Amino acid sequence: MSEQTPCKRPHSATLVDGNDRAPARSMLRAVGFTDEDFKKPQVGIASTGSDLTPCNMHIDELAEHATKGADAGGAKPVNFSTITISDGISMGTKGMRYSLVSREVIADSIETVMAGESMDGLVAIGGCDKNMPGCMIAIARLNRPAVFVYGGSILPGIHKDKPVDIVSVFEAVGRHAKGEIDDAELKEIESCAIPGAGSCGGMYTANSMATAIEALGMSLPGSSAQLAVGKEKRDDCFNAGKQVAKLIELDLKPSDIMTKPAFENAIKTCLALGGSTNIILHLLAIAHAADVDLTIDDFERLAEQIPLLADVKPFGKYNMSHLIRIGGIQPMMRILLDRGLLDGSCMTVTGKTIAENLANVQPYPAYPDQQDIIRPWDQPIKETAHLRILRGNLAPTGAVGKITGKEGLYFKGTAKVYENEEDSLQGILRGDVVAGDIVVIRNEGPVGGPGMREMLSPTSAVAGRGLIKEVALITDGRFSGGSHGFDVGHITPEAACGGPIGIVQNGDEIEIDAVKNTISLNIPQDEYDRRMAAFVPKGPGETRGVLGKFAKLAASASEGAVTDKNL
Repeated sequence: MSEQTPCKRPHSATLVDGNDRAPARSMLRAVGFTDEDFKKPQVGIASTGSDLTPCNMHIDELAEHATKGADAGGAKPVNFSTITISDGISMGTKGMRYSLVSREVIADSIETVMAGESMDGLVAIGGCDKNMPGCMIAIARLNRPAVFVYGGSILPGIHKDKPVDIVSVFEAVGRHAKGEIDDAELKEIESCAIPGAGSCGGMYTANSMATAIEALGMSLPGSSAQLAVGKEKRDDCFNAGKQVAKLIELDLKPSDIMTKPAFENAIKTCLALGGSTNIILHLLAIAHAADVDLTIDDFERLAEQIPLLADVKPFGKYNMSHLIRIGGIQPMMRILLDRGLLDGSCMTVTGKTIAENLANVQPYPAYPDQQDIIRPWDQPIKETAHLRILRGNLAPTGAVGKITGKEGLYFKGTAKVYENEEDSLQGILRGDVVAGDIVVIRNEGPVGGPGMREMLSPTSAVAGRGLIKEVALITDGRFSGGSHGFDVGHITPEAACGGPIGIVQNGDEIEIDAVKNTISLNIPQDEYDRRMAAFVPKGPGETRGVLGKFAKLAASASEGAVTDKNL
């Protein structure tokens, strides 16, 4: 930046300007600051890099490119790190209780460093799916110029000439239990499914959240639809660092971008592309941090406007890598914009509006001759969105269904009740669950777990045993973006807090209607009332440490499971 247009330093000036700040400058000189650096705005480069998981193993290297970009933009970059938890590794164990908790730890840690060290702007780079909402919650709380960068999607592995990914491995466990594959083939799938760096490759939670953040306006165009490895993603990081310096100069803050219409843009884009149930939980939490009035009722309303157009995993055929080849998410945003379903006036981190960013975006190749990933508007997979907000005497304050129509729109079955995920998985693998059953997994909510584990292992076991269309699964926990089938999660109130899912008994009839958006326990009202009066909730699953703190503070899943709502 030229001397005629000096960068603003609204926060760092208080840290380093004046004779009384000599001790601070002395400390900073030791980490590489020069006299000229003290005149520049400070940009935090928050990395979630870690050897824990392929989703994040490359992010420290990406942070170096963001650092170079901030420096090229005339700012002084300052690097720091935060944590990650790998859902794919901890799934099905007690360790998975820490996954949603990590969203809050990440948000708290980034907020703490940025505010504690008086930085003027932020580049946050996330990979595994809780990194992204964690980064975005911090960005919203801080309200300082910021750009989020998605670490990028993984390439699929290949098994018997077909693409495979982490969900393929989970489902292979069920196929193995059924006797469909032997030990050797299970190991083959295990060994080839994850070929390198990047987040899980379908329209699972990581890619869904990356899509939502770009459509929200908080990532540079294209960031959500790039592979983890390659020049395109490195350039994205460099450009993000450079752009934050520009945003500081423009005084363009997240609150100028993350408005209610912008959240609706994000929701609509994710619905059309087949996004994860977790976008509801996380967008509610980000909106809360941004002081935007977003509720599950908004998702219910918008779901009636948007058809499901993308044939993507977990319920479809294709990975994000395939979607990238035909243009990523921007052509879908252009479709929605041209139909009057996106608010094109919403500002973005480019300093331009959504409409301006999409002005020159080309349409997807022709369906079905040139591609069969994205369907035309009048030939959808489902005429309304696959994410359904359900209510009824089993979920008085709401639940979230992930129902694409491939598994039907209505299910009535017999309850088979499990008090935790581990018991349900063993029951499914043993063959206890049969066609016509509705698996009920409770005490897995934000409080009861605590931590609201994802039920990928049980849903994948159901799929692997060939029961995907014959068995439903409901829980006060949640689902991985990799789950598919007739699944309903986020049931509220949760069992540990007195919710009626806690009174369901083996053999009860449960009815789920994804057209009427209802979920009902079909027992006589006097029996329902008697059971509720006698019900003694389990309460928090932990009372000490980080899990205990989360259980004490967490709001309902229908409110995003945020930890600062009731302070």
